[in-house]
Amino acid sequence: MSKSKLIIIVGLTASGKSEYAAKLAKKIGGEIVSADSRQVYKGLDIGTAKIKGQWCTDIADTKKTTTVVEWKRCAEDAIDTIYRIGKTPIIVGGTMFYIKALADGLILPQVPPNPKLRKKLEKKSATELFEILKKKDAQRSKIIEPKNKRRLIRALEIVAALGQVPKLKKRRKYDALFLGLKRTPAELKRRIEKRISRMLKRGLVKEVQKLRAARLPWKRIYEFGFEYKYPALYLQKKISRNEMKEMLLKETLDYARRQMVWFKKDKRIRWISRPC
Repeated sequence: MSKSKLIIIVGLTASGKSEYAAKLAKKIGGEIVSADSRQVYKGLDIGTAKIKGQWCTDIADTKKTTTVVEWKRCAEDAIDTIYRIGKTPIIVGGTMFYIKALADGLILPQVPPNPKLRKKLEKKSATELFEILKKKDAQRSKIIEPKNKRRLIRALEIVAALGQVPKLKKRRKYDALFLGLKRTPAELKRRIEKRISRMLKRGLVKEVQKLRAARLPWKRIYEFGFEYKYPALYLQKKISRNEMKEMLLKETLDYARRQMVWFKKDKRIRWISRPC
């Protein structure tokens, strides 16, 4: 049986994935599915650079934790619908695990969140969590991002439920074309600086205030990433506005470097040197 075709657009943060995808969708008659682990949450708009109208955004409440399993289910349903209306699905995002789960047809363990364990693990640093994972499941520790606290906690949650993170089986449903947007380091830095300025002008700090007004604990807000952590620290008067901007730039550049390490592992990606 032939596999359904889809286009996957990846690239470093602020590389212009969404703009490129929007132009491509208009040109070929496509519909965009977001593959971003934070755009799934309602109310995380400015800090995630969310574009309205994409599939699989705003499907989860910020007070609850969603998983790759739930996103994958949403993405597969969206792709089926897009095919039925005679259009081409275009998957766009920087969350590589989400993309691999979909493109490679990973059969993921159905382990629900364990709030009690999460509360305990959240008190530990990413370094401590990584060391625990190395002892409990050496194989998983070799392929996980060691600084991604959310992923580490999820891995340990699965270990607690199943004894180890199982080797994921694959059942590929799609024939995927991977396109990657490439920018020079200088160009990427300029784009990141512009994005941070734009986020702050659009009201990133106010967005964090709204999350807090909705009675989200500061710790939960930190979990949504550095784009939310540093405005939260600023609102608590723990850092100045300039320090907030400096840390946002530093963390975004560091994140882009970590992303490239993971993207380089996937030889399917065809890199586009001069995207729109």
